[in-house]
Amino acid sequence: MTTTPLRKDAARNWERIVAVARELVEQGTPLQLNDVARRAGLGVGTVYRHFSTPEALLETVATPCLEALVAHGEQALADTDPWRALEGFLTRTVEAQVTDASLAPVTAAPEEALPRTRELKASLWSTGTELFDRAREAGTIRVGLAAADMVPLMCGIAYAVDVHGGAAADRVGTAHRYLATLLGGLRATPSNA
Repeated sequence: MTTTPLRKDAARNWERIVAVARELVEQGTPLQLNDVARRAGLGVGTVYRHFSTPEALLETVATPCLEALVAHGEQALADTDPWRALEGFLTRTVEAQVTDASLAPVTAAPEEALPRTRELKASLWSTGTELFDRAREAGTIRVGLAAADMVPLMCGIAYAVDVHGGAAADRVGTAHRYLATLLGGLRATPSNA
């Protein structure tokens, strides 16, 4: 899809809107376009010209994180070791979950405001499923688990870190510990393969 480049002033306004929205999301403040306009020092009409809904703005804030996860997923698919590929993908995913507050509401939303978000989410789901299936076919995943089980398990880790993760500087380390425990339970051993 090609888009017309924004004029310099419009591009600055777009960047300012997204920056203010990111600040609000990181603070845990729900996005309201009128509030974003006020905090950005812009007219409400300017914000609405760029983003028709708060959901579209939130998805725009989350897009860089989603794109980075998709790119990492593509790299993981190229890894010839199925367990290492899955573990790396899940590690990067849990890191994103606990460091980017825009990710969880966007990935959990039942519908997308932007086609790009729909594409990115579909790619992440497909990649995660393929990596899981490859690891299962290689015999490294415990019997009885399905790729669909990974979404609630990963959400559980993110939630546990939100509740018990400690200081902001400790969140990634806490997430890594929780993920290591999950991966230990997923990994097949000769007795549970």
